[in-house]
Order: sequence, then structure tokens, then C-alpha cells
Amino acid sequence: MDRPAWAPEGVDMNRASPARMYDALLGGSHNFEIDRQAAAEGRQMVPDLPRLALSNRAFLRRAVRFMIDSGVRQFLDVGSGIPTAGNVHEVAQEIDPATRVLYVDIDPVAVTHAATILHGNDRADAIEADLRKPDELLAAARGTGLIDFDRPVGVLLVAVLHLLQDEEHPREMVAALRAAVPAGSYVAISHLSSAQRPEAAARIHEESTSGIGIRFRDRISITEMFTGWDLVEPGVVELPLWRPESERDLHETPGRSLGLAGVGRKA
Repeated sequence: MDRPAWAPEGVDMNRASPARMYDALLGGSHNFEIDRQAAAEGRQMVPDLPRLALSNRAFLRRAVRFMIDSGVRQFLDVGSGIPTAGNVHEVAQEIDPATRVLYVDIDPVAVTHAATILHGNDRADAIEADLRKPDELLAAARGTGLIDFDRPVGVLLVAVLHLLQDEEHPREMVAALRAAVPAGSYVAISHLSSAQRPEAAARIHEESTSGIGIRFRDRISITEMFTGWDLVEPGVVELPLWRPESERDLHETPGRSLGLAGVGRKA
């Protein structure tokens, strides 16, 4: 198998990656055959999976705009994946060019591609770090000098926490990030959920052969991740129902979404 020019040396091209699979679902080009196979398998089990990806992406854009309107001018996007059209720095810097954005991902392909996109943008950067090691992640983020942790930060945890198993303590990971940011900061979380469609969630969980461990959680478990944050209205809801701006945001039919999302503020 030939290695594409954009793929860093050392990346296992025979193992699917959540970031690259998500890129494939969104119609991107920075993925390998194994990722496309995993995405195709997911679509076979749940045909509207690409709509879920689009719905999640739309939530991200709305959450960023909400935080900008609330005065946030710096973002820490953890588990950012491969930046595609309408990514965080594009949305935020279109409103205020001075906004700073730091992308963080465990996948070197995502980080390399982000760095390429961000070349020449001195207010945005990308680093490789692991959410399961929050102290190291935060140290790396501080080391860039891009994020001022004495000022409000928009923490983005979009479609990443369901990749952590219960024994990896995702709630504690959110708490560690919360402890690192000052009052006035926000967190946005989206998470795959079995709340609306338990049969489809079970099918993906039980039948997937991708090797990607996805943990579907119920509404209570996802809401508990906001412990210590003041939930912003309308609370933890289906992806398309979090402050939709137009019918274009309704990629999924309400009542049918496989994802829940919410935004919280640190008082």
C-alpha cells in the first residue's frame, strides 16, 4: 500500500482511526482505505450515519459562535480530528480575527494536516496530545504560548468522550480541564448516545469490526460530565436541537439523533 504524501511516517495504515473515519463520513480525503471501510461498515449498519457526522459538525459551529457572542476569544479544541470546511478557527476568526485556537488530537495525521492548513496563521496551532493524560495535555497547551489560562477559554470536547471507556474516567478528564480554566470559561460536549435509538447504538457497538472502541452513554451519564459547569439552555439535548439557527441545521430528524450535546459555563 502506497503511503500518501500527507501521511506522516510511522502511522499504521492498516488500523482505522476515529479522526480519519469521521473525515471519511464527511466526504474528506485525508483517510486510508481501512478508514473508508470502517465508515462504509458503519453506514451499512446505520445508513444515516453521515447525517450524524454533519449534525455534529453543525453543533460545533453553533457552539463556537455562541461562545464568541459570550465573549470568549480563545479555544482549546480537544479531539479536534482532521479540520474540514467550517472548522473552529474559520468560524471564530471570521467573527473576530484576533481569536486564538489550539487544536489537540492524538492522531498524527490530524495534527499534520491541521498544521498544513494553519501555516501562516499565527493565532492558531495544532499539537499532538492525549485527553487521557490531561496534565501532559495542559502542559503542552501552555507550552505553545497560544492559550492564556488566566482568561476565559472555550473548551471543545466534540465527539471525543465516547472514545473513552468507563475505566478511563471521562468525567474526571472533563473535571481536570475545568480545573485548569478560569471562571467565565465554557465547555461544549457532544457524545454518541443510546437515548433515542438503542437498537442502532447496540448494532454499532456489537457488530463493528473496526477495532474502534465506542462507548454509547445515556443522557444521565452525559449530563454528569457537566458537573461543576452551569448548563446553558436548552441543556443536554439531541444534536440538531441545541440552538438550531435554521432548517439547514436539522441534518437529523429530531427524535432520531444518535448524539446528545450541551454547553456549560464555569461560574
